[in-house]
Amino acid sequence: MSQSDAVVAVTGFGPFRQYLINPSWQAAQHLKMMGLGKGVEVYIKELPVSYVKAQQLVAHIWETVNPKLAVHLGLAPQAKAVTLEQSGKNRGYRDRDVCGFCPHGNVCVEGGPDKLDSVMDIKSLTRTLKSTSLDVIYSRDAGRYLCDFVYYWSLHLGKGRAVFIHVPASGSLATPESLVPLLRSIIIVMLHQLDASSRPDQDQEHPELFNAMSV
Repeated sequence: MSQSDAVVAVTGFGPFRQYLINPSWQAAQHLKMMGLGKGVEVYIKELPVSYVKAQQLVAHIWETVNPKLAVHLGLAPQAKAVTLEQSGKNRGYRDRDVCGFCPHGNVCVEGGPDKLDSVMDIKSLTRTLKSTSLDVIYSRDAGRYLCDFVYYWSLHLGKGRAVFIHVPASGSLATPESLVPLLRSIIIVMLHQLDASSRPDQDQEHPELFNAMSV
């Protein structure tokens, strides 16, 4: 990695219930192999389904890697499409993790706001992706478990420079061969959106989606 490279951190979760190999972590690994184009370094990290350990690892990413964007992938067993999450929630974490633990007070950040939003305009992005017949869904509720918890924590540390993407466990998008190119396109368009947001004179639409696969 050169000093001029932008870093995108991509996380996936470790084993969870019957998923001894979590599809979200598989997707992160394949994204690392595929890459995100010239000038972008992909940093990946597997997060255990543990509130405490996941929180520590996400903090380490922001403290040491300080990515341009953190992309967190998680599994949505009932979903048939890729789900793009706009918001992370601070309260309501009552379900225990794989260690039998849930956060003190059922909150992620003591005294934090109830909700944090990504700096990414997920609704606009979803609309653009759907216009090209890609299987994506917009969501404002990441589920009040590890996915939501990690998302809120990362948004808190990264000042909004994070996104959460739920991936399906079955259906046509369940294999890395079909899922990862779609994720790659989504992330590349997100990076363009970030760049455009720093240049207000730039068009906020996303024509680059159509050639993102070849970047």
